Amino acid sequence: MERPTWAPPGVDISVPSVSRIYDYYLGGSHNFEVDRQAARRAMEFMPGLPKIMQANRAFMRRAVRYAVAQGVTQFLDIGSGIPTFGNVHEVARAASPDARVVYVDHDPVAVAHSRAVLEGDTQTGVVSADLRKPQDILTAAEVERLLDFDRPVALLLVAVLHFLEDADDPYGAVAELRDALPPGSLLVLTHASYEGMPLSEEVASGTVGVYREIRNPLVMRTRDEVARFFDGFELVDPGVVSMPNWQPGGLADPQDGDMPEDPYAFSGYGGVGRKA
Repeated sequence: MERPTWAPPGVDISVPSVSRIYDYYLGGSHNFEVDRQAARRAMEFMPGLPKIMQANRAFMRRAVRYAVAQGVTQFLDIGSGIPTFGNVHEVARAASPDARVVYVDHDPVAVAHSRAVLEGDTQTGVVSADLRKPQDILTAAEVERLLDFDRPVALLLVAVLHFLEDADDPYGAVAELRDALPPGSLLVLTHASYEGMPLSEEVASGTVGVYREIRNPLVMRTRDEVARFFDGFELVDPGVVSMPNWQPGGLADPQDGDMPEDPYAFSGYGGVGRKA
């Protein structure tokens, strides 16, 4: 297997990565053949996966624009993946030139590529850390340099919590991050679910099996289980809903596209909560 020049030294390019698989779904170029193979296997069971990811990204962009409209210009994006066009810092900066963003991921390719793309950008930082260890994130040098926790912060947990099993205590991790946020802060969250999918749970579970095989278990949760992550936050209307249905009106942007017609886009949930 030929090693791409952009692959960081020491990264095993024979092992699939969820962030690079996500990049592939979005049409990105920073993925390896092993990632593409895993993605294609997952799509054999759930062919609409790229549509789900596109809806996820469109939701994220609307939520970022909502945050800026509410006066929140600091963003902590955990599980950020590989930066692609229309990522958080671009959307936030378009709405507020002073916006500051810290990207956090534990995938070395995502971290290395993020640092390369953002080199020289003094308003954006990149941290190598894991959501399972919130204190490592909160005490990271780039977080302390860029984010002022005396002012509201938007915490983004977009398409990441479904990779934490119950044994990882995802609710505890979110609560620990929540407790560090000042009043007026926002939680922006999306999560995979069997609910809303235009196919049976039995068929969709084949995709879950693919992720389990690559040692990145994908945990599907119900709407009520997703809503639990917002404990301690006041949900912003319309609450926890399918991603295209979260405030699609005035917050949309031409790059988000029109309201999707593909039923797969309505799989899973998204929501935004405000800390009182």
